[in-house]
Amino acid sequence: MEKINGYSRAEAEELVRYIGEGRRMGKTLTSLFASYGRTHGRAGGSVRNYYYKLLKTENAAPLLAGKNLRAEAIVPFTEGETEEMLRKILSERKKGCSVRRAIANVCGGDEKKMLRYQNKYRNMLKKQPEAVRAAAERAGIAIDVSASRPAKTDLQRRVEAEINALYDRLAVSLREENERLKRTIEQLNEENELLRRASRVKNALIATRSAQNKAAK
Repeated sequence: MEKINGYSRAEAEELVRYIGEGRRMGKTLTSLFASYGRTHGRAGGSVRNYYYKLLKTENAAPLLAGKNLRAEAIVPFTEGETEEMLRKILSERKKGCSVRRAIANVCGGDEKKMLRYQNKYRNMLKKQPEAVRAAAERAGIAIDVSASRPAKTDLQRRVEAEINALYDRLAVSLREENERLKRTIEQLNEENELLRRASRVKNALIATRSAQNKAAK
């Protein structure tokens, strides 16, 4: 089976199609990475990294032809921003939060910011653990900053993927229902406007006939 940067060609094609359709609908890359990851049992950051690598892969050019896909500008972390990010995340970790929950709390639910912080934090845990440990010590936070996590079983990954896919299907169903209700409301508003116009015409005719009757007398 042909592979493109670790993905099968079929999955790479599916990702390109998914991102292309989402962008045409006005969705952000961040939200698309997250939703694709949920559906396919992959981390949003992993999907993001794959997408950006795919854009630079020569043998992926036929997949991308005519899709008008491009990378968003990556804003590097300043030293001060990195220090503040670590302090806030580690403070949340001290409360017993998982890394994901800690980042969500720090970012206030901002998906784009969450993905940016998650990628930076996990990258530092992997490549600069001493810097993270030093930041924890400066903040007076005694926690384990190990990047290691227990590996998920195939069953866990399948169950998570099925649950996430269910959430996505429900979200699509709700959007479709909202669109149907919106169209129904618009139709009712149009019908009400026609009835109001008909009522005004009827009242005008009644008034005209009444005036004519009075004049005839």
